[in-house]
Amino acid sequence: MSVKIRLSRVGKPKHPHYRIVATDTRSARDAKILEILGTYMPRQEPSAVTVDTPRLLRWLHDGALPSDRVRKLLEACGAWAEFEASKKAAKASAAPARS
Repeated sequence: MSVKIRLSRVGKPKHPHYRIVATDTRSARDAKILEILGTYMPRQEPSAVTVDTPRLLRWLHDGALPSDRVRKLLEACGAWAEFEASKKAAKASAAPARS
């Protein structure tokens, strides 16, 4: 099963709120989810993004792929930079020491 991190729409008609969720790639947009990782409220001024960063980083390190929109939201809130930094740190610690 491959996992994708994407948006799931909630809220009234013409007043959308979105949840950032981890879900199976084969499921529909608002179908069963594995875990809620945050929220995105585009109608607030400015738009509000809240993310459970430790849980999100765990999913990303386990191989979950974010959708294009989620990746842009993560870049805007700084979680994507944190993921890139932790990925580089893990790669550097895994490299053998040279003498």
